[in-house]
Amino acid sequence: MKKVLVLGGTRFFGKHLVEVLLQAGHEVTIATRGVTEDSFGSAVKRLIVDREDERLLEEHFEGKSYDIVYDNLCYSSNAAKIICEVLKGKTKKYIMTSSMAVYEPALGLLEENFNPYEYTITYGGRNDFNYSEGKRLAEAVLFQHATFPVVAVRFPVVIGENDYTKRLQFYVEHVVKQESIVVDHVDGELSFIHEKEAGQFLAWCGMENIEGPINACSNGVVSTREVIRFIEENTGIKALIQEVGDNIAPYNGVINCTLHNGKARELEFPFRELKLETEKVLRYYINTMKSSRIPRWQSGGFWRISTILILHYQIYLIRTTNVFVIELLVNTFHLPGPSSPYATSW
Repeated sequence: MKKVLVLGGTRFFGKHLVEVLLQAGHEVTIATRGVTEDSFGSAVKRLIVDREDERLLEEHFEGKSYDIVYDNLCYSSNAAKIICEVLKGKTKKYIMTSSMAVYEPALGLLEENFNPYEYTITYGGRNDFNYSEGKRLAEAVLFQHATFPVVAVRFPVVIGENDYTKRLQFYVEHVVKQESIVVDHVDGELSFIHEKEAGQFLAWCGMENIEGPINACSNGVVSTREVIRFIEENTGIKALIQEVGDNIAPYNGVINCTLHNGKARELEFPFRELKLETEKVLRYYINTMKSSRIPRWQSGGFWRISTILILHYQIYLIRTTNVFVIELLVNTFHLPGPSSPYATSW
């Protein structure tokens, strides 16, 4: 059993990381701002921290040490510098959640395509840099100044049923609602990893003899066209794709940017197949929309058909009632019935 600290572990792939660690029998402490509730109950210990407050972190970690520290909240050089100070002599291994964003866009990116050991450091907070530069600088500080072993897990876009960013869900919703989707290169290739797979990979890194940057993505690539085609085939609705407009697709910035996961595969991590995982998540979004309400792609026709059926049923009831009344009158007063030549056509 190992003592593990997880900085940020209450939602998305951080939640899956904690679940895997607990299932393996490790003692887990989660450190968060305390804003998001978790479902772990008494299975974990908790710390309420401000990730950017060095003094507060030092107080919390006073007299404590951990075999492994996972950091899902390191977005800048300042944040990395703080962790180098407060964890000095307090951990045997530190694993940072990094990103494919550290690379310049290209296909089949290898770990050596970005070298944090020689990257020039500029200090600043999260708001001083864009996301990509913040991750580059965080890696640079950690690999150049940390006194403990560091692993930087470079994920692509993480997809899943619990993705609060709703990036992949965007495509489903816009196709279903017949709203335009602005895509620069519809055939551009993408790398993804499923949220559960990401959590499993992080846990695996903690137990393996790994150090340095490492890519993690599902096997294979997928294009925006394949994503949209799957949605079209499973909803019966044609997507409205445009090259310019306001409804810019979430993955426009990462098209034709894919990771090579050979380093991790050589260490025998069993990655999932990307197309199967992508289709599974898309199917979940489609089915969720169907079950939560009458989808827009059905609503217009559904209500028109329903109205017609109701009207026909009402007419049927009226006609049935009239027949009953007429037959009653005929039988009672011996009047000419509907089949009589004297009867009015009805």
